[in-house]
Formats: sequence, C-alpha cells, structure tokens
Amino acid sequence: MKRATPVTTLFLDVGEVLLTNGWDHFARRRAAKHFELKWAEMEQRHGLVFETHEEGRMTFQEYLGWVVFYQKRPFTRSQFRDFTFTQSKPYPGMIELIANLKARYGLKIVVVSNESREVNAYRIRAFKLDTLVDAFISEHA
Repeated sequence: MKRATPVTTLFLDVGEVLLTNGWDHFARRRAAKHFELKWAEMEQRHGLVFETHEEGRMTFQEYLGWVVFYQKRPFTRSQFRDFTFTQSKPYPGMIELIANLKARYGLKIVVVSNESREVNAYRIRAFKLDTLVDAFISEHA
C-alpha cells in the first residue's frame, strides 16, 4: 500500500474564509443606507468599474470617484473609505483553527486573493494576517 504524501501547505482565500467579504453587495447596501446614497444608481456605477478596479487597473480613489464622488457629497472620501474598510470582520474561530493547524502540523499557510490592492492591504494590516500567513499571492499586492 502506497503511503500518502503529507500535506505541507494550506492555500486559503481571505473573503468568507478568514474574514467576511470585504466589499460585497451587502456591504455596499449598508454604505448606501449609511451615507444616504441611491442604492440602484450606486450599484449600477459599481458594476461598470469594479472589475477594472479589482484587476488593479484603477485605484480605490479612482473607483470611489466613479461610484460615489462623481458629484459633491456631504461626506469625505476618507469617511467613505473608512466605512468600507470597517465592513470587514474576522471569523475568529476560523483564524484560530488555521493557527492551530499550522502549529500542530507545521503547515505553511498561503493566502490567494483577488481583492483590490487597497482592500487587501487594509485587511492584512487590520487583522494582522501577516502573523499567521507565510505568503500572500495576489494579482495586485
């Protein structure tokens, strides 16, 4: 009987694995409500540019310009950006599980992400993912 090769590396996503999704339709709806924006209009504008933004061909500031700040608003870009970033929440049980598996089995943890550069960087910093993860694979980071 052939012996199985031991697992040495665990590849994970951030969104819906270690953390909630960063900027999904639920978060955008909360932002629209919080900042009293027209949801349908915001969602339509988001749909026009999000792929370009997520592919790294548009900065977060440019994205916000297209989706929210194409007209004068009673709030700042910083206020809106901070709100969007705080939509990310950790899954403490999952983070603890991965940390325990890493320690117990000596696993390497690799995160693969397709999030935009700014969201990705914020989430790594805010949730100290670099203390758990050995390598990040991102098309933008």
